[in-house]
Amino acid sequence: MPEKLDDKLVIAISSRALFNLDESHQVYQSDGLNAYSEYQVAREDEPLEPGEAFPLVHKLLRLNELLGGDQQVEVVLLSRNSADTGLRVFNSIEHYNLTISRAAFCGGESPWRYINAFGCQLFLSNEADDVRSALECGVAAATLISGAKQDSGNDQLRFAFDGDAVLFSDEAERVYKSEGLEAFTASEKAAARQPLAGGPFKPFLSALHRLQQAFPASEAPIRTALVTARSAPAHERVIRTLRAWNIRIDESIFLGGLNKTDFLRAYQADVFFDDQQVHCESASPHIATGHVPHGVANN
Repeated sequence: MPEKLDDKLVIAISSRALFNLDESHQVYQSDGLNAYSEYQVAREDEPLEPGEAFPLVHKLLRLNELLGGDQQVEVVLLSRNSADTGLRVFNSIEHYNLTISRAAFCGGESPWRYINAFGCQLFLSNEADDVRSALECGVAAATLISGAKQDSGNDQLRFAFDGDAVLFSDEAERVYKSEGLEAFTASEKAAARQPLAGGPFKPFLSALHRLQQAFPASEAPIRTALVTARSAPAHERVIRTLRAWNIRIDESIFLGGLNKTDFLRAYQADVFFDDQQVHCESASPHIATGHVPHGVANN
């Protein structure tokens, strides 16, 4: 019987997110495909430098060791390279001892169309158009913003999520955008016992929650945080929504419009997902940050 990935946490990563391909990409842009191919083949035994997502991927794959060798986490490589030019990428994977064995090299075409075939719950890329296409297919996806590449320094794998338009739908944010803060607060207070609809990252958060359940709460190698601009009284609907979903989130930070970056640094986030470009640009010099081009803020 063919192997299935249905019961695993499957994350798709683009080659440019995993490794720093800026130099070769400049060759492609300035000199064309043939020059790019020659450049990569000539250097295929030279390991690539880590990219924005490398520390995150390293920690994700380490979860399998903590699970006693049970392969519950799978990272799949998706690339616009051909298999020929992509050999340098696979050689670099081997160099860094990353347990990545599955890949799609698409020879210049967008690789996002293989996301559902692999059963991915998350797609990380530097290509905004590919990310949008993945979101339209119902898969959590984010465009990685160039910035921090360092490990958080924490043994845990720490995810931070914005709420509206990321974990939750953008229904409340639409009220805020169209009618202002006072109307938003009144609307959320009135709907406090009505759970919000799920956003694009709800299934991914649910998959993380299932992995967390394999460990005692105090020993879980994954930690999650909600970092939201909401404040009281708009907090209640969020808390009741997560309760209705039966999903544990370890930390909830209600900032009332304060800048998120200092709080993300204090939390020691490995990666942060937000739908608003301004929050992403503020956080990205310090924390690996994924912009989620979804919802009213991105219309």
